[in-house]
Amino acid sequence: MAQVVEDSYNRLLQAMNRGEYPPASRLPGERDLAVRLGISRVTLRHALARLEVEGKVERSAQRGWFVTGQVVSEPPSILVSFTDMAHARGLRPTAQILEQKVRPASFEEADQLRIPPGAEVIDLRRLRAMDSQIICVDNTVLPLEKAQELAALDMTDQSLYERLETVCGIRIHRSAYTVHAEAATAETAGLLRVPVGYPVLVGSETAYTAEGRPVLVGVNRYRGDAYRFRADLYR
Repeated sequence: MAQVVEDSYNRLLQAMNRGEYPPASRLPGERDLAVRLGISRVTLRHALARLEVEGKVERSAQRGWFVTGQVVSEPPSILVSFTDMAHARGLRPTAQILEQKVRPASFEEADQLRIPPGAEVIDLRRLRAMDSQIICVDNTVLPLEKAQELAALDMTDQSLYERLETVCGIRIHRSAYTVHAEAATAETAGLLRVPVGYPVLVGSETAYTAEGRPVLVGVNRYRGDAYRFRADLYR
């Protein structure tokens, strides 16, 4: 039974990866799908349940099973970069530069980064995608003094975490991260290719080295249908 479920799961997953059942599409009814796969409905439901747990399909009591869109989510309590998340899914991460400049830090940025107000920072704004599917608008601010090499570096399709480590010798150890929802403004909607007012999940972070020094602050605006935040909660 276990092997039959495993085979059915793999066949469904392969069909979705081939585009036979594209993101947001409705799967055939359970009876028809079981016939196509040559399996029982009980076996099919086990395979679908596994796909549901993994976030690849979702069930509607009235309408059946649907393939989810491309959803990004971090492993619980593990800090990973956007590039790492894409590679873990076998996808190609991209980053289009919207703006890259050096400017004075705001009072809030200076407080978060523990630098003098008005000290120079690198302001990097990029549009991130996986396999050409746009996922988020990524805005990062770093102290120029600590990451001067990045000011003139072309960050197109680059991992910021990786470049910080290999070019600047700075390794991100942890991130203080918060998430809230907002409606997409006209500018954000245009970049993410969604309607104005569409749900957007905003992730705000301050990243630190192992010594507790803040090295960047960032705000990422994700399409509401393309991001899921997970965390381990203990009592």
